[in-house]
Amino acid sequence: MKADDMVLFANVAELGSFKLAAEKYDLAYSVVSKRIRRLEEDLNVQLLHRTTRKLSLTEAGTSLLPTAKQMALLTQDAAHAVSAIRETMKGHMQVSVPTISGDLLLAECIADFCHQHQGLNIDVILSNRFVDLIDEGFDLAIRTGYLEDSSLIARHLIDSQWIVCASPTYIERCGQPSTPDALVDHNCLHYTYQSTGAADWEFYADDDMGSGASNTAYKSQSKEKRIVRVSGNFSTNNAAALRKAALAGYGIVYVPRCLVYHDLQRGALVDIFPSLVAKRLGIYAIYPFTRHPPNKVKMLIEHIRDKYLSMSEYFL
Repeated sequence: MKADDMVLFANVAELGSFKLAAEKYDLAYSVVSKRIRRLEEDLNVQLLHRTTRKLSLTEAGTSLLPTAKQMALLTQDAAHAVSAIRETMKGHMQVSVPTISGDLLLAECIADFCHQHQGLNIDVILSNRFVDLIDEGFDLAIRTGYLEDSSLIARHLIDSQWIVCASPTYIERCGQPSTPDALVDHNCLHYTYQSTGAADWEFYADDDMGSGASNTAYKSQSKEKRIVRVSGNFSTNNAAALRKAALAGYGIVYVPRCLVYHDLQRGALVDIFPSLVAKRLGIYAIYPFTRHPPNKVKMLIEHIRDKYLSMSEYFL
C-alpha cells in the first residue's frame, strides 16, 4: 500500500470526483482511477461506489477516510515545514502598531529587524485604529485589548497595567485622593481612546482601604472590581497630549503605565493608587488565519515579543 495512494483517496472522497482530483494533482483521469483501484487491491476491499452520476463511499471507505485525511494533513505539514526552512527573509510587509508602543519600542524594534534581514522592507503604520488586516492588506497588527474576529490569530505578547497618576504640583495644590471614591472631587482628565469609557475608571474593591503599600495585601485577598465614575474639564484621544496635561499639573489621569514610566521614575508624576487599579489589558500580535503563516511573520512576532519582555517593567 502506497502512502500517496491514501492521500489521493482522501482527496477523491473530499472532492467527490475523480475528474476534480485529477485536475488538482494535474494527473490523467485514468491514472487517478488506476491508483484508487490499486489501493483497493492492496487492502482487498472496495472503497468507492462508482456510477455515471456520482461517487460514494462504501462502509470500508468511510472507515478508512479519517486515517487517509490525517495522512494527507501530515504530508502537507511536512511539505510546508521543508518550504519554511527554504523561505528567505525578503519581500514587503505592512504592520499596524498602536501609537504608545510604537513610540516607546516598536519603531526601533522593527527597524532593527529590518537591519538584521536586509532583503525585507516593512511599512509600519502607527495608529490606534483597528485596521481590517485582510481588506487593507496588513500582514500583522499589534493590538491592545480583546480579539473578537475569529478569522484572525492572536499571539499574546505581554499585559499592560494601567495606573492613576498626577504631578506633585497638582497634588500640592489640590491634595492627593485617599481612596478611589475621592476622585469625584478632583479634576480627572479623560483619555477618550479606551473601550471601557473615558469617565469609568476601574479599581479593585477597596471600601475600607486607603492608598499606599498596604493595598498589595488587600489586592491579593480580593479580585472583585468596581467602577468609579469621574469628571474633568479636559479630554483627548491622544495619549501624548494627555501625558503633557498631567505633567503640567492640570489634573489626574488614568493611563497605561508604559506611557508614563519614565515620569514616575524621575518623580514628575506620582502613582496615586499603586495596587488598586484593576485595568490590565493584554497586548497581542494579530495576523490573518492561515494554517502555515509565513516564516517572516512568525520571526517578527518573536522579535517583537522578546523586546516587550525585555522592557516588562514598563508594562507590569
